[in-house]
Amino acid sequence: MILKDKNILLGVTGSIAIYKSLELIRLFIKAGANVRVIMSESAKKFINPITFEAISQNKILDENSENWDKNQDYNHIDIGKWADILVLAPLSANSINKIACGLADNLTLQTILAFKKQIIISPAANTNMIENPITLENFEKLKNFGYKIAPTQTKELICKDIGNGAMAEPKDIFDMCARELLKTSYWENRDVVISGGGTLEKIDEVRYISNFSSGKMASSLAQALYLKGANVKLVSTRGYENIAKNIELKVVQSSSEMFEALQEFMKNAKLSKKPYLFKAAAVSDYIPKSHFDGKLKKESLGDSFRLEMVQNIDILKSLDKKDFISVGFKAELDKQNALKNATNMLEKKELDMVCLNILEDSNSFGSSTNKIELISKDFTQSFSGEKLALSIEILDFLESKNI
Repeated sequence: MILKDKNILLGVTGSIAIYKSLELIRLFIKAGANVRVIMSESAKKFINPITFEAISQNKILDENSENWDKNQDYNHIDIGKWADILVLAPLSANSINKIACGLADNLTLQTILAFKKQIIISPAANTNMIENPITLENFEKLKNFGYKIAPTQTKELICKDIGNGAMAEPKDIFDMCARELLKTSYWENRDVVISGGGTLEKIDEVRYISNFSSGKMASSLAQALYLKGANVKLVSTRGYENIAKNIELKVVQSSSEMFEALQEFMKNAKLSKKPYLFKAAAVSDYIPKSHFDGKLKKESLGDSFRLEMVQNIDILKSLDKKDFISVGFKAELDKQNALKNATNMLEKKELDMVCLNILEDSNSFGSSTNKIELISKDFTQSFSGEKLALSIEILDFLESKNI
């Protein structure tokens, strides 16, 4: 429920891509938002208004339903005051060009012209219409006016042409909107580097040593940071499939690859706001001493095979963290000594904080929920719940501490 009590006004115009708007509404409502829909007359040619009313659980606003009763806000002025954000998806080429010229010859355009908060547009049209010089010039005008644009996709269009013009995916539009609604001055434009997943250390070309870490906590944290407005750079081995498209992702396998990628991200981090390092990856403590070419054959190895291991580099300790606020993650099965081990980690690895996660057993890996004890020299704070919501709570807490 990360968008609980947020009010979202969705404007839909005449485009075959309008069916995607139904999924977008579902995502908003699932996240706790209140959604109202304003439909242009051309939009009704594609989907009956009753469908939007059923999905949004609110009556639509159109030319016929607008009223000026003092006890209602279903008109092009008051509904804008109700909304925290205006999302136009799909937005036709016709409407794009009208908006850029300040026209207000229908209810949707009147609402847009009167709206004073953030507007996000998601265009959808044939390639020739989207890439027409007039439309492109008007895109630039809208950007300069402060509109945020969800880029179109290149794929097969309804006209069977393959080209640019398909509406952005609902998940990508949702992420853009959620970021606008949730970003804060503390996190906005702050660089954050995160590592996640279990490293894979090769034995030969088809076998490796790894662990049960799913990468989900790191990816949830990356998503939460993106929604808070941060510039997020994620280094991970797995579990990153559903993160926002604008998160900078480096997929790695081995601990040496992870170390190199983290160093690169940290070297290029902006220091205008002190950056964060969240080290949530489960790095192998030991790695095979030798890497075998090809595939080892059991016929050649015999009845037993001894694999010699050597101690791996300690990435977290080895990274140069002096310009970063550093947060390590500690997974423990030993409940009795977990807190002591996490506290020792603070000093030994020169960290500002440690997130302690006490596991019940190996089945704890890959779950959608988590329990975290955030530990520093000055405080201890507990968090529990679904991983994305939990991550947002942690970020809100860090912001309240103004670390």
